[in-house]
Amino acid sequence: MSTLNEYISKNFDRFTDELIELLKIPSVSADPAYKDDVHNCAAFIKESLEKAGVDKAEIVPTKGYPVVYGEKIIDPKLPTVLVYGHYDVQPADPVELWDSPAFEPVIKKTELHPEGAIFARGACDDKGQMYMHVKAFETMVKTDTLACNVKFMIEGEEEVGSENLAHFLKAEKERLAADVILVSDTALVSKDVPSITTGLRGLSYVEVEVTGPNRDLHSGVYGGAVANPINVLCDMIASLQDEDGRITVEGFYDNVQMVSHEERKAMSEIPFSEEDYKKKLGIKEVKGEKGYSTIERASIRPTLDVNGIWGGYIGEGAKTVLPSKAYAKISMRLVPNQGPDEITEKFKKHFEKIAPDYVSVKVTPHHGGEPAVIPVDSDEYRAASKAMEAAFGKEPVPARGGGSIPIVSLFEKVLGLKTVLMGFGLDTDAIHSPNEHYGLFNYRKGIETIPQFFAEYAKLKNN
Repeated sequence: MSTLNEYISKNFDRFTDELIELLKIPSVSADPAYKDDVHNCAAFIKESLEKAGVDKAEIVPTKGYPVVYGEKIIDPKLPTVLVYGHYDVQPADPVELWDSPAFEPVIKKTELHPEGAIFARGACDDKGQMYMHVKAFETMVKTDTLACNVKFMIEGEEEVGSENLAHFLKAEKERLAADVILVSDTALVSKDVPSITTGLRGLSYVEVEVTGPNRDLHSGVYGGAVANPINVLCDMIASLQDEDGRITVEGFYDNVQMVSHEERKAMSEIPFSEEDYKKKLGIKEVKGEKGYSTIERASIRPTLDVNGIWGGYIGEGAKTVLPSKAYAKISMRLVPNQGPDEITEKFKKHFEKIAPDYVSVKVTPHHGGEPAVIPVDSDEYRAASKAMEAAFGKEPVPARGGGSIPIVSLFEKVLGLKTVLMGFGLDTDAIHSPNEHYGLFNYRKGIETIPQFFAEYAKLKNN
């Protein structure tokens, strides 16, 4: 691997400059105002793949944003790795909380990243991690060390639920034939504790609307006589969890898969400092479901959280209004055996049931996704483990992730393929938040590790 590392060292500044150019493109899939930018980003990825050495690359249209596909088949007898990533990003809001503009990337040194980190929206999720694969592929091609066939499937709608990906997978099933899917959209335990994600939570995302009077009212004339939808919504939301942190939606826990004592014991051995955790988040105490540790609450247990709430007057100054309507966006993270459609329906019925007579409610489902568990007794996992051990000098620990990548379960259903979640981010990278960033150490480690995976996987599959 010395030749690979020499090439990476020689070209790493260029790899970083290219990522910075990619991060300048505001490919926000949730906001139609950025439509042209999302398409421009797809074109950037296609050109990058072509320069890196794919035999062919194509921008494949969908009913939404396109999928960028590329491939290099060096020998049909060799195993094929299908690399998945996404080029769309979350909105930058609230923009006023960024220390530097979200789409004007800057490299800054921090206490955790003395070597520097790139600050920009999408730096870690997922442009930085996705682009590692493009640069690792280039490195393998240029040094003549590519050990497997490779296919790329880079989509532009992950941040809005991958609504059109299922159709793409079904339509392109033959072209996407592979042996394993490799994804980098997760995190390490820490820079010095490598880890491989072995589970992800699913997702049910809804928007609720509470309506009181048929128009906004003067709060002096009507206050105290007519229900305020914002007050009612707050009461309803507060009732969705009890004092032990358990979700009160009827039937919510019916199918929750309980994690074994052995796995919980293994999770307790993952290096973790709760004091350091609180310090980094600027909180005095943690909070969650009674009977579970912080790591368990954030990975193997389901949750319900309000992601946004609004109504009435929120402009400058005062306006004494009793609003007609109040709204909230609510996400529920799900664990194995909880289906998103089932949970969404249970939430809808419960929310309608607890609504008092003086308001009406409406629940609108948004996107969702299935939870996933990744087996650790496969060639795919063993190859990832060996690759990380070679790159970091220590064996990685298996760790469940708290986030959702809904298409992982979709890959298995449609393509019949297992996924390896070999991410290089950190939980402190502020993804989906102001000042998102990605350490140059992590970016480089990913580029160094991915070729190791290809080499180890080829060995295991060819034995």
